[in-house]
Amino acid sequence: MTPITEVEGRRLALSNLDKVLYPATGTTKGEVLHYYAATAAGVLLAHLYNRPVSFLRYPDGPDGQRFFTKNPPPGTPSWVRIAEVPRYTAQQAGQVLIQDLASLMWAANLVVEFHTPQWQADSPGIADRMVFDLDPGAPATVVECCAVALWLRDRLAADGLLAHGKTSGSKGLHVLVPLEPASSDRVSAYAKQLAVEAERDLPELMVHRMTRALRPGKVFVDFSQNAAAKTTATPYTLRARAEPTVSAPVTWAEIEDCRSPAELVFLADDMAGRLERYGDLLGPLINPNRARPLP
Repeated sequence: MTPITEVEGRRLALSNLDKVLYPATGTTKGEVLHYYAATAAGVLLAHLYNRPVSFLRYPDGPDGQRFFTKNPPPGTPSWVRIAEVPRYTAQQAGQVLIQDLASLMWAANLVVEFHTPQWQADSPGIADRMVFDLDPGAPATVVECCAVALWLRDRLAADGLLAHGKTSGSKGLHVLVPLEPASSDRVSAYAKQLAVEAERDLPELMVHRMTRALRPGKVFVDFSQNAAAKTTATPYTLRARAEPTVSAPVTWAEIEDCRSPAELVFLADDMAGRLERYGDLLGPLINPNRARPLP
């Protein structure tokens, strides 16, 4: 039988709790749900709040079928909030809003990565943050991404902007900046300008174009996720990797001191201790008082 759990007054059927989702660590679906409920809920919900969610679903684990969807999944309960937002390729369409613990656990039971845009549901296409996705081309690793992140931090600071870092939960690093609201087009143009400048300053280390042939041994500075139609892995989401890696906020000291890729790999079991030690390192992203205007 599928156990029925009550979460904040909502009845949820949580299925296959003993199913191993991450064979490399033996991590079960029940442990994944425990991570979201007991460790990440407080901080993750704050970063999901009022942002339309896209899901990368991997119900049979990272080695099974994966599919990305912006549509509310079949069987979405009536009490899960749906926002009507532009699709940028169509008119309006509904997307899920994860506003509370019950919605979070319903979504987590589907086995998903959470992805969100840089704008909120009531201001589509008006970004309140900027992101640079630093993606290393082998043999480059996150160590090289850290060098690029430090360049970006200092360059952004010169324009009065405050940067924060998190792991992608995959191979790279994300640099995020809280902004006073600005159009996604304007944010994208500024981010591209900085990516081009970065490549000009450090041509041996980074590239701003997506062309695969240009990327071996370099860090691709992907500014495109600032486009209104694009999304980025939400802070604290688990990823569909061999192990239950987390897209985890990191300190600038950790970025400065990184000498090995393993130093910036954080698993679900690491996060309770990090949250106890640091709190939410990305809290400034959701604090309007920390936002600064684009130059």
